[in-house]
Amino acid sequence: MHTSPLVDQHGHGVLHGDLGLGTFERHLAAALGGPAGTGSAYDTTTGLALRRWCPPLLGLPPHCTAVRYLARRRELGAYAASRALLRGSGIHTYLVDPSIPGADRDGTEEPVTAIGELASAAGTRAHELAALEAVAGEAADRGGGVRTFAQDIAQALHGAARRAVAFVCDAAALREPGPPEPAEVRRAAGRWLACGRRRSEPALTGHLLWAALACGLPVQLRCADPEPLVPLLRATAGRAPLVLLPRRPHHEAAARLAAAFPHVYADVGPEPAVTLARAPFGKLLFSTGARALPELHVVRVRQYQRAMTRLLGEWITQGDCSREDARRIADRISGGTARRIYRLDERPAQTG
Repeated sequence: MHTSPLVDQHGHGVLHGDLGLGTFERHLAAALGGPAGTGSAYDTTTGLALRRWCPPLLGLPPHCTAVRYLARRRELGAYAASRALLRGSGIHTYLVDPSIPGADRDGTEEPVTAIGELASAAGTRAHELAALEAVAGEAADRGGGVRTFAQDIAQALHGAARRAVAFVCDAAALREPGPPEPAEVRRAAGRWLACGRRRSEPALTGHLLWAALACGLPVQLRCADPEPLVPLLRATAGRAPLVLLPRRPHHEAAARLAAAFPHVYADVGPEPAVTLARAPFGKLLFSTGARALPELHVVRVRQYQRAMTRLLGEWITQGDCSREDARRIADRISGGTARRIYRLDERPAQTG
């Protein structure tokens, strides 16, 4: 089904260098939510989809072996292979989180492309998502210490709001629904600065979130089960949009919350049939969540498109909606809602 230009509302950069079989499989396993060595990552639905959709973009037949595929990848070189895969994904606009979510860190992180590099390789537009953890780091780098930390955070947030289309927050670090008291924030900032910024401080995260909401940009909330966030969602009613980015299997719960709160949106997830049954169509957005491997952008786009085509095709066949309705629904989820809430047509983008 043809839709308007596709917006990936949350993803990351891709790796720079050539990859061996073991390294490639490790990153593929990480994308599936588990460590390498627990079974072949190729022997999964994602692995099968990769072997179906990615080889033709590199000039190989579908379903070729992993060894042959990676040999072709190395033959082309990392940049040329990434360029072909990203440009073949069908994504028109990327919203890029340059940070590494805390839950995804395994101590073996490798540098990935910056936002401008991703836009150049993909030959399209890319916008920044400003991670609140990184904003706190910018504030700390100003060197004012605890005494000026709140002021430094405000200045860092203001700077981030000028260049980014949204903020990103790790919701696992949030404990209280309301903004913390200033004295509590100062104590948390002191502990955080003293330990070299290595520990999570819920009061500091809460302060960052509420200060970010005051900037007026949407805030994406990384979460596992979003149900514990209900008090926060209730407390933030009437403020900037919140977009839930849950992990499997919690997309259905996120969709229900998007239906319950006017300012809350949710990721459509890997099973649109489930989330579209729980939320108004205009409250759901597509993302790949891809990091490290450009193949993941291709795979997740194809899986999403096939799932939507199958679902909306069934609705049309059964007389539940017209073709015009189906196209409108697909347009909203694929990019229309993202362009509206992130104001993408008004914000500067890095382009390739």
